[in-house]
Amino acid sequence: MKKHLLTAAAFVFAAATFASSALAEEKFPLWPDVAPGAASSDVKPTYEYWKPENKTSDSCVIVFPGGAYEYLTLGRDAKQLTRFFNERGVTVVVLNYRVPRPKNAPKHLLAWQDAQRVIRVVRSRAAEWGLDPEKIGALGLSAGGHLTLMAATSSQTASYEAVDEIDKLPSHLNFAIPVYPAYVLEDGANGPNANRGIDSPTVADFAFDDMTPPMILLHGDADAYSPNGSIAVYAKLRKMGIPAELHIYANVPHGFVGNPPSGKPVDDWLNRVDAWMKKLGF
Repeated sequence: MKKHLLTAAAFVFAAATFASSALAEEKFPLWPDVAPGAASSDVKPTYEYWKPENKTSDSCVIVFPGGAYEYLTLGRDAKQLTRFFNERGVTVVVLNYRVPRPKNAPKHLLAWQDAQRVIRVVRSRAAEWGLDPEKIGALGLSAGGHLTLMAATSSQTASYEAVDEIDKLPSHLNFAIPVYPAYVLEDGANGPNANRGIDSPTVADFAFDDMTPPMILLHGDADAYSPNGSIAVYAKLRKMGIPAELHIYANVPHGFVGNPPSGKPVDDWLNRVDAWMKKLGF
């Protein structure tokens, strides 16, 4: 009984710790009325604003969940990321972008529109939230990693027509954190790689324009969505002279974010991100 009481107390303490660091969560509609391409105003993508209890940074990390562009992997993934950055004084915005994949359009189009919009929204609220509008980054997982790359490499390509004054603001990111990004290579453009991504070019989705920001990429080498995608992006950034960092973890499969500690180096991946952000001034 005593052991059970201690376990329960530990659980309550952990829950209270998370709540104390993220009590400021608020949810807002992303678009003023009907989202581009939506059939009705019933389609309402949202974003969540998580303000740290002890705000020490003027940067913001926007989280793009994964889910194959069919659903959103929120839950433990978003909680782990929000808690980590909030505890370090960094503001977090979680984007609940539109899924599932649209018919007769690129799989990522609606999500990309939502991504460009949320970056502009965060930039529009920077003064209100005490942020530097040029310290906005994105961290995406799997399909969200692909979406992070879309937002990071193609901000000079409009994904939708402006709907209000917010859309006059730029949609570029200042840093990007693609985590096991999917759909990066032609071999695996819509699913897992059939040939392990060997000798496959990157998809034509990414423009790699002149506003492409620094990146840190993280991937497992046992991932069905080949780490060769992250390697190819890293090589492209290096060729362009854009600061980049790459971590490939041995014997690690897809979806390691949110997993319990494994005793492997991958457990430390968020600390690698934290050190990289500090090094670059974010």
